[in-house]
Amino acid sequence: MPRKSPKPYKPQFNHKSNDGLKYVPLNERLCRYVNECRSHKGDHVLEALRKETEKKFPDVVQMQIGRDQGTFMTALVGSLGTRRAIEIGTFTGYSSICIARGLTNHGRLICLDVSEEWTNVARKYWSLAGVDGKIDLYLGPAADAFKQLHSSLMFEFAFIDADKPGYDTYYELVLPHMRKNGVILFDNMLWGGKLGQKKSPKHPNGSAIDKLNRKLARDPRVESVLLSIGDGVNMCRVLG
Repeated sequence: MPRKSPKPYKPQFNHKSNDGLKYVPLNERLCRYVNECRSHKGDHVLEALRKETEKKFPDVVQMQIGRDQGTFMTALVGSLGTRRAIEIGTFTGYSSICIARGLTNHGRLICLDVSEEWTNVARKYWSLAGVDGKIDLYLGPAADAFKQLHSSLMFEFAFIDADKPGYDTYYELVLPHMRKNGVILFDNMLWGGKLGQKKSPKHPNGSAIDKLNRKLARDPRVESVLLSIGDGVNMCRVLG
């Protein structure tokens, strides 16, 4: 007797609209699965950094990027053949380690942050990860740091993860220093899932993120896509 053909796979759709939106709703089980199915999932340096950050800064530990986002960034930086990268907002160093690991052998990462306390932890783990020789740290406002950058200094990759109302300013500061086909990443661009409602968010952080997401989608200088990684990552390819 012939076997019955298996039922065709039907991906999850948003049945409340006719837009043909295709997505898989994430839950804790799937998030754990996503993090299990990635390279370098048992990295002892990054895991130790996560634990120390949770212990020392429990009130702001959510500022640390997710594990899957870190692996994604390492792969992206590596695929770009990145020689020069910049990070605005370093916190305790998780993202900077991930970026530095993707750089070419003689690549350099410039980190900008305002907190000596946070970045002291970062320095410790940069050394443990063996990437301290690739990183230059500048403490102070990012706008001041950009004034010190030589006009000819160009980057293939930029990561912006600092105060949200300042995102647009940082974008305009970094864009003239980006090479054609370079990539700019912005973190927290779904703002805890609170965006996309009929009314614009009143909170200054949410309002700033919403305005920037919409600006990037219309900006002829870049090609942007908003990814549902972690708390949302807006990825922009610089068109030159």
